[in-house]
Amino acid sequence: MEQPAHGGEPAGAAGDAAETLDHPLPEGVRRRVVALVADAFGGLTVAELPAPLRQYARFTASRRAKFAGNAMAAALESDPLFRQRIGERFKQGQPELAGAVETGTPPAAADPVDVAAAAYVLRPPGWVKLVAAAGEEAQRVDAERADEAGRRELERLREELAAARDRSRSETDQLRHDLEAARKEAESLHRKLRSAQSDVKRGEAALRRVQGEIDAVRAEGAAQLSSAESEARRLKARLGEVEAALEASRRTAREGRSVEDMRLRLLLDTVLDAAQGLRRELALPPVSVHPADTVDAVEPGRMSPKDIAARALSETDPALLDQLLALPQAHLVVDGYNVTKTGYPTMPLEKQRLRLLGGLSALAARSGAEVTCVFDGAELAAPVLLAPPRGVRVLFSKPGVTADELIRQLVRAEPPGRPVVVVSTDREVADGVAKAGARPVASVLLLKRLSRLS
Repeated sequence: MEQPAHGGEPAGAAGDAAETLDHPLPEGVRRRVVALVADAFGGLTVAELPAPLRQYARFTASRRAKFAGNAMAAALESDPLFRQRIGERFKQGQPELAGAVETGTPPAAADPVDVAAAAYVLRPPGWVKLVAAAGEEAQRVDAERADEAGRRELERLREELAAARDRSRSETDQLRHDLEAARKEAESLHRKLRSAQSDVKRGEAALRRVQGEIDAVRAEGAAQLSSAESEARRLKARLGEVEAALEASRRTAREGRSVEDMRLRLLLDTVLDAAQGLRRELALPPVSVHPADTVDAVEPGRMSPKDIAARALSETDPALLDQLLALPQAHLVVDGYNVTKTGYPTMPLEKQRLRLLGGLSALAARSGAEVTCVFDGAELAAPVLLAPPRGVRVLFSKPGVTADELIRQLVRAEPPGRPVVVVSTDREVADGVAKAGARPVASVLLLKRLSRLS
């Protein structure tokens, strides 16, 4: 580490006291000095740095120049030892420029700013003049650059002005053209407006004529309405007379019908007595064949596997089953799968059939009614082999015929007047058999009736 001469003052300190700047460093020179110090800063140890600058010891040169520029400039001006160390680093880095500046003969081709910065750091005799001369040269160069920039800016502005004038002339011509077109369009619109006004006047005149015609039609309509109301009143009066005459004729017809009803009842009683006597006389055997036996269907155990299928239907319609079965010669037709899949759908089909037929057998024995149970054959994989229970006729539909159609055939086969009860929740079945004269009841009702028998 270098030691200062003469009691701690470095060499050149006396010269510094004799030569001082009477004005601040030019800005360009100051920036160059700060950059020079920032570059030489890294070659010094922390102990060689002034205390205010030690916090920037680990910064890069660019960051030192950015964040510690003012502190480095102040230390360079106030700390001769620091300035001497920076100068030595500068001499090591640029020995030619440093030697020329110290001898007072800087190269003519050197940058004035570099010369001024080196003189400020090295402080050779006459350094103030070098700094001042370099500052003036830098200002002259800046002024020339500013003049050149001003000339270029002026030329650019002149070119922009000429272009603006050309655009202005072009826009003026375009505006004149647009104005002429707008003037022509306005004249055309004026002509159209006058034509439209004429049309409006003609329309108003036509509207007045139509309004007059409407008023005339309204007056005529009012007259016709008054005439129609008079005619309606006359017809109402006539209608009252006709209704009175019709009521009189109805009373007369009712009086005559009571006599005819008495004669018809007497004739019916005579026919019934004769029929009973004829039955006793002929000793006719009891009927063993019923109309349902004539319907073509597949009976259990007589079908092939391909003739069998199954189909389930559902719907409800409440009725009083016991009262219906109490009618004489009642025939109960049951939609089998519709009932079983309403009451116990989780059971296999075979167990569903057996459970339903067992309940129907008990119901037939108790009520004495004819019972026919119909099953769909649509999807059975094999013939159904079962012995029909006592009192219950069991039928399966043939291929291509549904159980619904088979039930309708059974109902149509019955003579008019015989009480036929069809158990099915299917709305289509219920409506169809009702039109044929049968009485539909819901499957739930039969299930409740069978549960009381078990």
